[in-house]
Amino acid sequence: MTATPARRRRALLTASAATALALSLTACGGGDTLEEEGGDGGTEESAGSLTVGGANFTEATIMTELYAQVLEEAGYSTTITTTEGRELYAPELESGAIDVVPEYAATMTEYYNAQENGPGAEPVASSDVDATVAALRELAEPRGLTVLDAGEAVDQNAFAVSEEYAAEHGLETLTDLGEAGLPVRVAAGEDCPSRPFCQPGLEETYGIDITAVDPLGVGTVQAKQAVQNGDDQLVLVTTTDATLEDFGLVILEDDRNLQLADNLLPVLNTETASDENIAAALDELTSVLTTDDLIELNRQVDAERRKADEVARDYLVERGLVGS
Repeated sequence: MTATPARRRRALLTASAATALALSLTACGGGDTLEEEGGDGGTEESAGSLTVGGANFTEATIMTELYAQVLEEAGYSTTITTTEGRELYAPELESGAIDVVPEYAATMTEYYNAQENGPGAEPVASSDVDATVAALRELAEPRGLTVLDAGEAVDQNAFAVSEEYAAEHGLETLTDLGEAGLPVRVAAGEDCPSRPFCQPGLEETYGIDITAVDPLGVGTVQAKQAVQNGDDQLVLVTTTDATLEDFGLVILEDDRNLQLADNLLPVLNTETASDENIAAALDELTSVLTTDDLIELNRQVDAERRKADEVARDYLVERGLVGS
């Protein structure tokens, strides 16, 4: 089923609009059957209307398009609502104003862990994706949410070095870097010295000699250039960063599983998105999508300046998940 402007609408949710969205979209979430005008002037029956929500950054925008288009293929009319972050869309998901969101297992788990047990709560997410999803379900289900299975695709923190530095010192893993005993400056966020999965983790888990943290941000152009130029040796990025090759950087394998399992998975409002066909359509996409796929999709949007909806459509057609 080819998506048309009549079937899908996009909205941007800001803090001032959150309350209005909850009132205006609740009626169109979940299983209302609609009669829509078809291209030949007739009517096309819809399985219902669904609102797909997500954050306002490249990968999330692509994921909301992928979700919306596979759900349209399954017969639903979809609306995409983009927000500035989880703090805005999570309450709307719980209320039913948003029906489904693409999520990251560990990050969503710790978001609800902090809400349930306080910001200083002991982490319940881990590098084990199955255990992390189980913890997420335990936290999410009392809030009226259904957590579907996670797939192979994962977007989590990673550390990269220049290709030349890796070749010079024979580095493929973070263990290799620790065992090399090299002094290392890390380009990362300013909170890296206190974050357990940044400087403390690199030192305690891998024995890496961190001499300084250059507070240039996570995966920013400036941070990657600092490593490219040799000012720093290690940069904090993400596993789906599509620009590493442009800077001559390679990721060192997290071979001791320091980072949490941020595999992608759908989270649904249980009441408004309970139709088993919704889960089936999303599960099929989850089972196909890989980390390399995400890197390539991100690259097409960020580097080639293609539109997210077009990139998503081409991918789904290529994978046989929607008709051409």
